[in-house]
This record gives sequence, structure tokens and C-alpha cells, in this order.
Amino acid sequence: MTKPLALLQKYWGHTSFRPMQEEIIQAVIDKKDTLALLPTGGGKSVCFQIPALTLDGICIVISPLVALIQDQVAGLKANGIKAIALTGGLKNEDVNALLDNCIYGDYKFLYISPERIQQEIVQERIKQMPVNVIAIDEAHCISQWGNDFRPAYRNINTLRELLPNVHCIALTATATPKVVVDIEENLHLKDVQRFQQSFVRENLAYTVLETENKVLTIEKTLRKYPQSCIVYVRNRKSTVMIHEALKRKGFTSLYFHGGLSSEEKKVALQKWLNGKVQTIVATNAFGMGIDKPDVKNVIHIHLPDSLENYYQEAGRAGRNGEYANAIILTDKNDIKQLQQQFIHNVPEVDFLKLVFRKLCSFFQVAYGEGYNTKHALPFYEFCKAYQFPTQKTFTALQLLDRHSVLQLSQHFNRKTIIKFTLDQYNLMNYLDNHPHLSLITQAILRTYGGIFEQKIKINTTYLAQKLGLPQEKINETIQQLAKDEVLLLEEMQTDAEITFLVAREDDKTIHPIAKDVIHQNELKKKRVEAVIKYVRNTEVCKNSQLLSYFGEIAKEACGICSVCKTKKATTPDRELQMLIHDDILKVLRTNPMTSTEICEALPYRENLILAIIQLLLEVEKIKLTEQNTYTI
Repeated sequence: MTKPLALLQKYWGHTSFRPMQEEIIQAVIDKKDTLALLPTGGGKSVCFQIPALTLDGICIVISPLVALIQDQVAGLKANGIKAIALTGGLKNEDVNALLDNCIYGDYKFLYISPERIQQEIVQERIKQMPVNVIAIDEAHCISQWGNDFRPAYRNINTLRELLPNVHCIALTATATPKVVVDIEENLHLKDVQRFQQSFVRENLAYTVLETENKVLTIEKTLRKYPQSCIVYVRNRKSTVMIHEALKRKGFTSLYFHGGLSSEEKKVALQKWLNGKVQTIVATNAFGMGIDKPDVKNVIHIHLPDSLENYYQEAGRAGRNGEYANAIILTDKNDIKQLQQQFIHNVPEVDFLKLVFRKLCSFFQVAYGEGYNTKHALPFYEFCKAYQFPTQKTFTALQLLDRHSVLQLSQHFNRKTIIKFTLDQYNLMNYLDNHPHLSLITQAILRTYGGIFEQKIKINTTYLAQKLGLPQEKINETIQQLAKDEVLLLEEMQTDAEITFLVAREDDKTIHPIAKDVIHQNELKKKRVEAVIKYVRNTEVCKNSQLLSYFGEIAKEACGICSVCKTKKATTPDRELQMLIHDDILKVLRTNPMTSTEICEALPYRENLILAIIQLLLEVEKIKLTEQNTYTI
């Protein structure tokens, strides 16, 4: 049996384990049911990957995140470890072939989505596999109290019934005490070995900063800390807007969102990982499975929708143990916007039913049909067709995904469908007169049979690779052929894709999940309220607030968060307070000013000035105007 440390060195290049990893690995090797609660960056995947490599047989890994499954499988393959991903959207023959490989192909890992476990063919093949460990990633998804509850996770009990003698390891980064109990009960963990790291990140300074100019505040932060940075925003438009604003200020920056092509994402990610750009501006899907140790700043310019998500996203800073910042920038409109998006826009059950019916109509799915069919979804076109509000509709799709009605994937996709309208004789005459179009046209004819008789979907990326030409050249040629009426061209550009995981039964499809949806909507409201409380609380240490949320009591205040820094700066030096107090009043006697203008006009630290402004407001020595400026 190869020792765990030797495997860590061989495949991952590390010479020592992170805290608790070795103990967790040993418990799994000893065939104990195990629950590992490790914070973001704690190295959860190694805790099941190394035991699986140590033991004979194959490890089954259940994960709800297709992107994370693909990343981990790609990483294992890159290290020469045989791994397979069995997610949604695969044809039956492909599923058969992959499962046979798991039985006979000496594979070490089968990554599987929870929805797949209920398929009879999957269950039958799993019985034949020499399974050594069942690993449940993002285990909080099995709990109705968890941040991302997915009813399909309850299917894991089926797996335990199929493999009663195989032990489990459940892993999560964000679980409240209530969720921990729920995980253990729902997974039927026996004599469970529980390993829980503290949620404390001693090197991470949690900061909530009220500012009227978020871009200016980011600029100041990046100049003070010129190392690697993630700026989290809520939508794609904001990624581009903030990226361009930072570039105008002279910073190296890239943006990252679901609408980029796979190649564009790969290029942007590599440049940031390699340190060629300082900042990546991204939607909150970014960062899962990415371990960059030297991130100095994680900045949120919109309020997160839950403290669970915030803790994970903030935790991508300072993984090397050095001082780092987790900053929330907020203004007077943010709380209202958060409530509007995540409370007032929560889709009720009737709206879910309507969206599902219209999806079926949009894709012409007949009653009783649609199971396991995949469709490119032009999201905004869909919303426009049925006059649906975009934010509420997207939340509805996410709920349908979470409850295994469909699988939603966000990615850029260009679909090109063509059919030649000229017969072969006239086409050859045309090419004789247009020889510069001949190479690509001939390649299409050789690659796609039946293209004179029916519309065929073609892969322009494949043609470009085959011919060694830029993809733009392929597209230009097809556009010219269409313009000259040589072929019919249908193009569709989408930013999402859905796979129906159930057959169409209209309202009957939604009825079984209605109770869970109502429960989850109520929990969503409570999570948003917890975020608002965290942002507004300027008396209790930010680190202590987060620890309390996750059921841990702080031994002492952290000393480096925005609350602690403000108390340190403002409490001891009465003389300095009075100096700032007098200078603020002096500059405001000239004319009304915003807080940003006051900070720029005075030679004191921003947090000190803002604290005294708040004090002056409370004692009514200054007031806030309708133009959001301060005056005496």
C-alpha cells in the first residue's frame, strides 16, 4: 500500500499535508464513515482522492456542480490518473460505454451527478463495480437547511443501499450546526468520524466599507496592495464596466463571466493565474476549484446573497497565509437592491409552473416527451417571447435546476445550421468562379454527408482546426455562400443550455417539489436578512459575526477587520478625533461635499473620517442633503 504522503508528492508535488488532511485521509483508509468540514482552500478533494488511490477499486464521487466535476476530472487526467465524469446530457450509448470502462477499465474515479443515481442502468452497473469509497462533495446540499439544498442529493441513500459495506466521506466548507446534524442523519453515517476546522481565518481582514465611489475605492486598494485581486460583481454587464474602468486607471485587468466561450475563459484564467494581469472581474460562479494562493484582495461591489457564499468567495484570498483583504463595498442603494433581487424576485410555485410550460412550448416538447433532451437556450429571447422579467426567470431556472427538473448550464454557444441549395453541378461552376471559397466549401462537403438533402448542424471550430485556418475565416466563407444564395444559413447564438431531466407533465412536474420550493424561499429570505445584519453591524468584530453564524464562538476580536480597526483608530486618541471633527466642519463651511470629497480634502485615514462623519450626523452638527452631500 503506497503511503499517503508519497502519493501527495507524486501526483500533487506537495511535501506536507494541510491541517487535518492527514487525519481525515487515515480515517477513510481505515474504512470509517467520515465528515470533513474544511474551510475554502482547506484542500477537501485530496481527502478522498488519496485514500481512493491507496485502496483497490474505484471511488464514486457525487457532486452537484458540473463545472467542478469537469475541472477535477481534467486535473486527475493531467496527473495520469484515470477518471470519468458521468453528468447530464449524455446519450444512452455513451453512458453504457463509460460505465463499462468503470467496471473493466481499471479507472480510479467515477464522478457522477446526483440525478444519475436514480437511473436503473447506473444502479445495475454500480453493483458490478469494485467501489472502495463513496465521496459526497458539497455535502450541505443534502440538507433542507443547507445553502444549496438539492433534493436529488437524497438519492445518495440509494447508493448506500446498493453498496452497504462501502464507507462514505462527506465534505463541505459551509455548514451551520443544524446542517451538520442533517448531513449525518440523511447519509446514515455510522460511528462517524467528524473533523471540523475552525472557520477562523486569522490572516484575512474582513471589511465592510460604505463608499459613494466604488471604482475609486477599488483603485485606492489596488494601489496600496498591488498583488493579485478578484472583484466580484453580480452580472455580466458589470464585469465589463468595472474592467474597463480599471483599465482606464492604468491597471491590468480581465473580465470573466458565463457568456464567454470556453477558449476565452481559459485564456483569461491562465493570464490571471500566471500573474500577467493583477485583477479579474467576475461573476460569483468564478473561483470554484481554483487554488491560487497569493490572492491579496477579494472585493465585492454588490452584496452577496448569503453569508455561506460570501465566506467561500472571500476565502479565496490569502490562502498562502499572508495578510489579505476581503472587502464588501456598499452604498445607500445596495440593501434595497439585494432585497429586490433575492426577496421580492423570489419565484413562487405558480411562476415556476408557467416557466416550465413555456420552456416546453419554446422547444416544442410534446406532453410525455423531452426526457434527457438538450437544448440551446437564448435566454433573453425566451424572456422577450413570453414577457417574463429576466431576473425572476433566471432565478426560476436555477430553482428548476436545483430540484432536478432540468440542468442549466451557462456558456456561450454559436449554433450554425446549413443546407446547400445549389445542386452539385451548379455548385462546382460557382466555385470555379470563386476559387478563394473552394477550400472551405470542399471541406464542408467532405465532412458532412446529406448536406444537399437536409439541414445539417456544422462545427465551425472543428473545420478551423482541420484546415489550420482562423475560425473567423470559416464564418466569413459561410456568410458569403449564404449571401450568394449558394446555401441556406441558420445561426443561433445562446448563452445558456438546458437538459430536461424529466418528461413533460406540466403542473404535475412541479407539484412534487412545491413544498420544498416554498421552504427554500423562506430560507432565502432569512439568509438575505443575515447578510443585511452583517453589513449594518458596526459594533461587533466582523470575524466574530461570521463565526457566530456558523456556530463557533470567537475567543477574541480579530483586531484587523473594519470594526476592530475603527475602534482602534477612534477610541484611544481623543485629540485626533477633535482635530478631524473640526477640519470636517471647516471644509463644509465652504460648500456641501460628498464623503469622497471630504476624504480627498483631508490628510487623515478614510475610516477615521467616515467614523467622525457618522458621529457628526448623529449629533446633528451636519446633515445629508437630497443630492447626497453633507452640509452644516
